[in-house]
Amino acid sequence: MRYLANIQALGRDANPFFRLMGIELGSYGEGEAVLFMPVRPDMLNGVGWLQGGLYSALCDEAMALALFTVLEEEEEDIATISESTSFLQGIKKGCISAQAKVVKKGRRVAFVEGRVTSRDDGTPLSLTQASFAIIPRRSSRGR
Repeated sequence: MRYLANIQALGRDANPFFRLMGIELGSYGEGEAVLFMPVRPDMLNGVGWLQGGLYSALCDEAMALALFTVLEEEEEDIATISESTSFLQGIKKGCISAQAKVVKKGRRVAFVEGRVTSRDDGTPLSLTQASFAIIPRRSSRGR
């Protein structure tokens, strides 16, 4: 079973990172995806802000999910090539949301944008741009 089929069948339980971080699925399809994550005390850095890498990690997951919705799922896999995140504002509690959109999918590379906001009031927290390799999957026939 492939990733999207697993997500549809099992929800967040299809992805161990989703379970670990308490990530909930929002909408996904047609090159877009939304994920939600609570800000827990064990996710804060030493000065009380959500650790910055978690913005990037949540956004990366949303961007990958958005990209999976436009792949030939039985034919292609993906791998992140590069990712750049600009941090706009910190958060200490509540819930954050990552929204992702595929900007362009070529035969070998896809470009995806994402943003993280406060779920409560929509405050922009970070912006991310990424490129992903599109990897043709080899069939069991060895082509």
